[in-house]
Amino acid sequence: MYPSAIHEDMIKEIINIADKTQEATIFNKNNKNTRKSRVSWIKDVRVLNLLYQHVGSANISAFNFHVYNVADIQFTEYLATENGHYNWHHDIDWQNNNGYDRKLSVTVQLSEPSEYEGGNFVFDEVDSPDTNILKQKGTVLVFPSYLRHRVEPVTKGVRRSLVSWFEGPSWR
Repeated sequence: MYPSAIHEDMIKEIINIADKTQEATIFNKNNKNTRKSRVSWIKDVRVLNLLYQHVGSANISAFNFHVYNVADIQFTEYLATENGHYNWHHDIDWQNNNGYDRKLSVTVQLSEPSEYEGGNFVFDEVDSPDTNILKQKGTVLVFPSYLRHRVEPVTKGVRRSLVSWFEGPSWR
């Protein structure tokens, strides 16, 4: 975890380049019981490289996975008015057979803690990060994509985040 690692100017730029959001799906399927959020996709090489700096650093110090600087980048909004949440899941699509798997996931906090209530990011199988640190605007969290996690329901306001999944050769 990298507390407050992304600066305010870059956060504003990310929010500005995010397209109009649409209802989120799960691997192109809609399941409102599992996930209720709004998303848009960002295709900006500067944002990709910024995320990869943190992924690369975390990978060297903790994981040593074979990953490429190739990733999808998703801007996500969880709205209290829509019961925004994402129940237990992992980020790997085990049905995928293109020779690549998501290896490292990254999430960036784009909201101030005062802008929403609830919406905590938690892990299932390992200790969850300190909520007070993780909710700091600009905090980056990198973790193995196979770890089950969730975003608890947002009960007030809007939680904004940036998520991405860096791929490498299929798991063996």
